[in-house]
Amino acid sequence: MLTDIDDTLTEDGRLPAASYQALEALHGAGLLVIPITGRPAGWCDMIARFWPVDAVVGENGALYFRYDRGDKRMIRRYAVPEEQLIRDRARLARLGQEVLARVPGAAIAADQFSRMADLAIDFREDVPPLATSEVDRIREICRAAGAAAKISSIHVNAWFGDWDKLTMVRRLMAEQFAIDIDAARERLVFVGDAPNDEPLFRHFPNAVGVANLRDFADRMEALPAWIADGRGGAGFVELTATLLAARNRA
Repeated sequence: MLTDIDDTLTEDGRLPAASYQALEALHGAGLLVIPITGRPAGWCDMIARFWPVDAVVGENGALYFRYDRGDKRMIRRYAVPEEQLIRDRARLARLGQEVLARVPGAAIAADQFSRMADLAIDFREDVPPLATSEVDRIREICRAAGAAAKISSIHVNAWFGDWDKLTMVRRLMAEQFAIDIDAARERLVFVGDAPNDEPLFRHFPNAVGVANLRDFADRMEALPAWIADGRGGAGFVELTATLLAARNRA
């Protein structure tokens, strides 16, 4: 099970007990459980270490972390050398200031201090929601500066590099679990909620969206095969129950 976090596992910015219990149930059933998120490296270290998951992909594909419980060590891999990430931070900082100057109401995301590879512009997490046109404007300012830019349910994430969620999932699964996600694409399920999940919706034929994905449907080119009835964590719990019931029948 590959899953986004914000507004896929969460509801109103919090992780409900039912979502965490669903993760526990999937992991306990022997399924690989891997969050794929735009959240920062600092969060990913905690998630890989403490959550009932097998690894985590963070910052929209800039990195993956896996905690080896046997050896008690964190395995960290990045899309590019750490030296390049350090060099790019100054460019991202300048880009962030340009966005704030040109888009009133936008803010640097509160979790920016724990990011390694990208810039997160908050348009609705800790600030009053911006209009769709202003969110698009943030993305275009970032792209005009030569950065990749993706819209999540709460942030516009920008980075200097050619990675995305799918490219790092492919690397993680090959390096850590000996799984070719092209050959095994029908055996894997991804669930998400926003435009930055499009590469995974496009790749996996059994991809699922939680109901709030419909909020973005008219702005997306690739949609999942199914959409749950529930929004956010409720949709994830719904999907988990369906998968585990089918597994038990099999």
